[in-house]
Amino acid sequence: MAEPKPRDPAQPRAANQRGAARLAAVQALYQMDVGRQTLEDTLSQFSAIHVGREIEGEEYLPADADFFRQIVTGVIKGQLQIDPAVDSALVDSWPMGRIDATLRAILRAATFELLKRRDIPSRVVITEYVDVAKAFYEDEAPRMVNAVLDQVAKTAGRDNDPVKTR
Repeated sequence: MAEPKPRDPAQPRAANQRGAARLAAVQALYQMDVGRQTLEDTLSQFSAIHVGREIEGEEYLPADADFFRQIVTGVIKGQLQIDPAVDSALVDSWPMGRIDATLRAILRAATFELLKRRDIPSRVVITEYVDVAKAFYEDEAPRMVNAVLDQVAKTAGRDNDPVKTR
């Protein structure tokens, strides 16, 4: 058996690029929710500016631009399925309309992946979006994101996704 070719350390890892795409997608969804921008305007702005560049002193990792577009477009197109899935996973006293726009963006993006991207293990999706939540919040929000996404995964039949090993 041939040995795998060593990874060039100068090249960003795909997981980092997907993580950066998830973060950028959450930011784009937030901007669309709060700023009422169109999908086309948001995609072009984020593709040109936010993905893999420095902005106002913040360094953004190079992102998987195609994955970013899939998430943002998928959330917008699937919102009639995504929002009820999130809402049913939230406690009754905190419906979707009551949570802040950043949490809504995180939960929508993650729920899109849990419902529509079965090629990505649910544990990976949940872990990645809990990490995104930690980038924005220091309080209980990351735990809430974990609990809600765990419930969405269970409801979608994704709670027993196998973990891929190499």
